[in-house]
Amino acid sequence: MPREKMQIMVCGGTNCSGTHGDSVIDNLKLEIEANALENDIRVLRTGCFGLCNLGPIVKIMPGETIYTKVTPDDAKEIVSEHIMKGRKVERLLYRDPSSKKPETTESELSSHKKQLRIVLRNCGIIDPENIEDAIAHDGYQALSKVLTEMQPLDVIKVIKDSGQRGRGGAGFPTGLKWEIAYKNMADQKYVVCNADEGDPGAFMDRSVLEGDPHSVLEAMAICGYSIGASEGLIYVRAEYPLAVHRLKIAIGQAREYGLLGKNILGTEFNFDISLRYGAGAFVCGEETALIHSMEGLRGEPTIKPPFPAESGYLGKPTNVNNVETFAGIPAIILKGAKWYSSIGTEKSKGTKVFALAGKINNVGLIEVPMGITLREIIYEIGGGIRHGKKFKAVQTGGPSGGCLTEKHLDIPIDFDNLIAAGSMMGSGGMIVMDEDNCMVSVAKYFLGFTVEESCGKCAPCRIGNKRLHELLGQISEGKAKPEDLERLRNMSQVIKDTALCGLGQTSPNPVLSTLDNFMDEYVAHVHDQKCPAGECKSLMRYIINKDNCIGCTACARACPVNAISGERKEVHFIDQSICIKCGTCKEKCKFDAIFIE
Repeated sequence: MPREKMQIMVCGGTNCSGTHGDSVIDNLKLEIEANALENDIRVLRTGCFGLCNLGPIVKIMPGETIYTKVTPDDAKEIVSEHIMKGRKVERLLYRDPSSKKPETTESELSSHKKQLRIVLRNCGIIDPENIEDAIAHDGYQALSKVLTEMQPLDVIKVIKDSGQRGRGGAGFPTGLKWEIAYKNMADQKYVVCNADEGDPGAFMDRSVLEGDPHSVLEAMAICGYSIGASEGLIYVRAEYPLAVHRLKIAIGQAREYGLLGKNILGTEFNFDISLRYGAGAFVCGEETALIHSMEGLRGEPTIKPPFPAESGYLGKPTNVNNVETFAGIPAIILKGAKWYSSIGTEKSKGTKVFALAGKINNVGLIEVPMGITLREIIYEIGGGIRHGKKFKAVQTGGPSGGCLTEKHLDIPIDFDNLIAAGSMMGSGGMIVMDEDNCMVSVAKYFLGFTVEESCGKCAPCRIGNKRLHELLGQISEGKAKPEDLERLRNMSQVIKDTALCGLGQTSPNPVLSTLDNFMDEYVAHVHDQKCPAGECKSLMRYIINKDNCIGCTACARACPVNAISGERKEVHFIDQSICIKCGTCKEKCKFDAIFIE
């Protein structure tokens, strides 16, 4: 029996490619050729492994050995030690943030033990630019089954029975959406993939497109067969050049293999896919705004009904799902509705992909069963808070979501529980904050993003959010009045009730959730004119402790605006009217004589 060919998999996602990942691949290939091993070893560029702050990542199979922070210079040692001598390179092994112990295989990774990969099943495993790799991992098997064994309504029933809900944010049942599009008769229908991922800190859809584009193409074809559409459109951000590149390759390969185009797999089903590019407008993540953008119009939302399934692209019935929703479809078809519905909670089935970011040890991409708790994600998968700091909050759902606190750590995560807690699932961004984060500043940041991205069509969003942001600015500068806190809440509620689209309606969520959970911080800013976290510069004062100051003059010499005075060997003084709060004095002081008040 022939010996299993060894594979060296190198993360080829945006993050790792941007940190010399491509050079790691080149050097590995050179070392393998130099040692005449090219017939025994395959080096392949894959998608994201999920360990984004530890890239470039190298995985060696068989054995599942994971190496982190690999540099091009490490290629020689990996080949000479691991490949040729069978000895692991200890210094490159992943180390658990809490125990610091090396974990030698992927199955041993603490960050992976509670994950379940359905959407990300092929990311980090296949070469996304090689359709044969996708096919070897069940790619297009679901499409074959659908076209040869099932009728359109059979497919829709499977998706409905699975309980899958859309992963773009609203959580609308996928099968029901397909059924509505199926029932609307027309001479032409469209399938649209929403790949316009605009949330700060979100990179779920991008990683799927970079790591397993064929799963999305296959699912779109399955959807097209189910609803009676012959044309698919992927609306993708132009700022995702690698995802666009791999989509183009995948579409070309699928056409070449007869998996897109005319008479797919020898049947009478015709379906093809083309790309449409977004210019980075956050509002175009809303399906009606996205459709208008594809039509060459301003990316503005419209009131529903009619829904896109009734009248969408070019006035025709259109089914819109996001990347993550589509990527899970082939697995549901192959493994069945009962299998999928056994995962998750009663009303939220399956798994959810999150982009875990912020003040956490394991920054990266994760996929977990619905119903897992925030505590499990943050402390077991995420490895806890960086530098041993205290957990303060986590923002879920991006600018449309809200901040959850320690009291929410043990709630099961699903669509309904997050909404009940004052946040939302959203597309899957999850930003963790520690004790040094000011929650007023957090609310101001997310609302500022919405103000910048508002399409301006409706007054509540265009004007209301602007006023709301100005009020938050006054609070963070210590210029607000006590009654402004009630104004803040009232304005937020009015915007929530009257804005035109879902993005406008959810835009006050960061404000409302921080008011509910961190009112003491707002009160401190307004009544005491202090920022408890020490983050708001306008309320910050650098003070010299007279007991510690020895008059070395280091702080005075470093101050860029000459705000510090005092003779040598005498206690120095900071003039608050001049100080620009840059922190240089505190950095230069070797005697801990300067503190922030």
